[in-house]
Amino acid sequence: MSDQSHPSLRDLVLKRLAVSSVAPETADLLRDLFPEAPNGKATGTGPLFLRSITAAGWRGIGPEATLDLTPAPGLTVVAGRNGSGKSSFAEAAEMTLTGDNFRWQDRTQIWRQGWRNLHNRATPRVEVVCSRDGAEAPATIGRSWHGANLGDARVAVRRPGRPDAELHEVVDAEELALYRPFLSYSELGAVINGPMTALHDGLAQILGLEQLAAAYKETAVRLKQVKDGEKKAADLAATVLAELRSSDDRRAPGAAEALAARRPDRDRIRALLATGTGADSAELERLRGLATLEGPDLRDTSGAVARLREAAARADDVRTGSAEDARRLSELLERALDHRRRTRSADCPVCAAPGPLDDDWAAHAREQIERLQNEATEANSARDGLRAAVRAVHDLVQPVPVLLRPADSALAALWREWSLCRSTTDPRPLADRVERLSAALADACAQERDRATHLLAEQDAGWQPLALRLAEWLAVADQAAQAAPLAKRLKDAQTWLKQVTDELREERMRPFADQSQAIWKLLCERSSVTLGSIGLTGTANQRKVKLDVSVDALDAPAFGVMSQGELHSLALSLFLPRATHPDSPFGFLVIDDPVQSMDPEKVEGLARVLHACAQHRQVIVFTHDTRLQQAIRHLRIPATIMQVSRQTDSVVKVTRTDDPVSLALSEARAVARDRNVPQDVADRVLPQMCRGALEAAYLEPARRRLRADGHGHSDMEARVTKAHKLTELAALACYDEGMEPAEVLAAIAQEHGPWARALIERCNAGAHQLGPLGDRVELVRDTERLARAVQSR
Repeated sequence: MSDQSHPSLRDLVLKRLAVSSVAPETADLLRDLFPEAPNGKATGTGPLFLRSITAAGWRGIGPEATLDLTPAPGLTVVAGRNGSGKSSFAEAAEMTLTGDNFRWQDRTQIWRQGWRNLHNRATPRVEVVCSRDGAEAPATIGRSWHGANLGDARVAVRRPGRPDAELHEVVDAEELALYRPFLSYSELGAVINGPMTALHDGLAQILGLEQLAAAYKETAVRLKQVKDGEKKAADLAATVLAELRSSDDRRAPGAAEALAARRPDRDRIRALLATGTGADSAELERLRGLATLEGPDLRDTSGAVARLREAAARADDVRTGSAEDARRLSELLERALDHRRRTRSADCPVCAAPGPLDDDWAAHAREQIERLQNEATEANSARDGLRAAVRAVHDLVQPVPVLLRPADSALAALWREWSLCRSTTDPRPLADRVERLSAALADACAQERDRATHLLAEQDAGWQPLALRLAEWLAVADQAAQAAPLAKRLKDAQTWLKQVTDELREERMRPFADQSQAIWKLLCERSSVTLGSIGLTGTANQRKVKLDVSVDALDAPAFGVMSQGELHSLALSLFLPRATHPDSPFGFLVIDDPVQSMDPEKVEGLARVLHACAQHRQVIVFTHDTRLQQAIRHLRIPATIMQVSRQTDSVVKVTRTDDPVSLALSEARAVARDRNVPQDVADRVLPQMCRGALEAAYLEPARRRLRADGHGHSDMEARVTKAHKLTELAALACYDEGMEPAEVLAAIAQEHGPWARALIERCNAGAHQLGPLGDRVELVRDTERLARAVQSR
């Protein structure tokens, strides 16, 4: 269930652009919208698989419990009644890797409460052990909480024989969002019940078209800027024209005539302004600036100074108390722990005494740190509050305005003294200095404003204000005229981008839609509802997902005609192609409770879908509904079944109840003991069923051996699939891959006995078995004996 990965979008766009008929200037603009992407990050040698999920003090899990997993493609079903703690494992994996849980997103605060287990008050902890296909060693990613809030988590990434790593070195957050491998029941509903724009954007992102959407959005932003500039020039021209027509100045009519033209004569306006009034335009500009000069806002400074003094008093109170000592001691212990971790030495770094920083000391130190950090909260809060108060006061102090000249020496000197307040960090002197200088500077600025206003009034009272307004309009009009040619290029670029986006969307959406339809058919084989094409439509502001749905060959609205089970099936049909995309670095899927609202036929369809995904992905399904397990057994789908149970005080246990070998043996045993099965049928069927059990037994050691020899997943699966005969699979798992069938049979006889060789020959014969089968139960018993020997080999 996967398509082929697509080439770089930028390369496709530039290739189409090179043969397009757009103007060269527009082509240059489009190329600038698609810059060369930086080199991608190499996240590993192969897909990421999960080896185990561990939780303690988390949700429904009290004492530490671990769910062990096989880090390879295959289906694992984790079953348990509601409240057994099974979903706590799924949420632990999601929290460990993403730092969040979907069920809490966009919910009120009450949904984020209760994440600590009520029966276990130790430090909550979740952990995932994962490895990449082909990697030498697994990585252990853990989160632990040392505070009261969900956000007070510490992340640790450990790799055997290597330094501790950062989370992004193992799991990339952008890739997690793009190929999200987690699907909870609440998220299943959100896929279709959430905003259509969100579903559209998720699909568009997986199709790799977001760069096209971003390019179109950028052209729209630039085009709006051009249009806004034109409108600003037109609005300002109308305002200035009204002022000119109401003026008695002799130059006003000529300026009005130039401005009122269909295309305002900017050159004529420029010439009128160039004649001036004899006044120094630079000096006029400076006087205008001084006439609007603003000093410190006394209300703001007064409030900030008061808060600074309060924060300083609080910090002094805390500094003389035990909270500050606790903070300092906590930091000292943390540095000692960090020194011990980095140097891997138990020797004291101060006195060089050998051995005092041993494991017992480290454990005791961590307990002390947790206790001291709680005590130091008040000190940290007071210290942070004081820093914020100092910063707030500093933010009110502005540098000396550039329009002040030496002639304004008194004001400039006062302002320089005011600006130096930013270099004062001692709270009390800072408060005193700001309080004193802000009042003096505000008064001096008021006096300077009055002086500048008086001088401006002495200038040409009639023309000067009009000239200033005309100059303002001219600057805006020049900018709009300069940007005008860009508007046409932007419109042409938008037209081309729309066309290319439609073409590429259809091309890339087709395999995705085909995969969704294939999943839908498996899930809803006998449903009267048919899922047809899936498309992305709408504009940038009204994005939609178009679902072609029909009922008994009649078109119908998608969501209105579907049952709840069909809606969930639709959500799975849209989720799985995205999560199993070939570009995804995640080899696993974690699906929580997908069976709800499904009728028995849809459950069987779900089992088939999960089986198909498990050919290339590690599929882990959590469910309380036993119908999925029944469907897996009925369809003879190889799967590992784990049972989760929760006992008193949130003690959670995980038990493996079925593996592929046990499942095959159970089915063979049932046929062997059923005397209603005719002997001729048993003669044909039982050898094949026993062969299936032996194939399942040899399959895992074969994969394990190939993986140990350094084979990647694709090569490993190709070799396993190529082993058509049971002897070939046995050679691959236990002996030499190049051995002949007779040599393999001889090796089996030597290792297990002649009876094992006879069993392999009988199972290989299968439906072509000559002569009566003999004791059915004995055949199954011998099969189980050999299968268990292979498993424990």
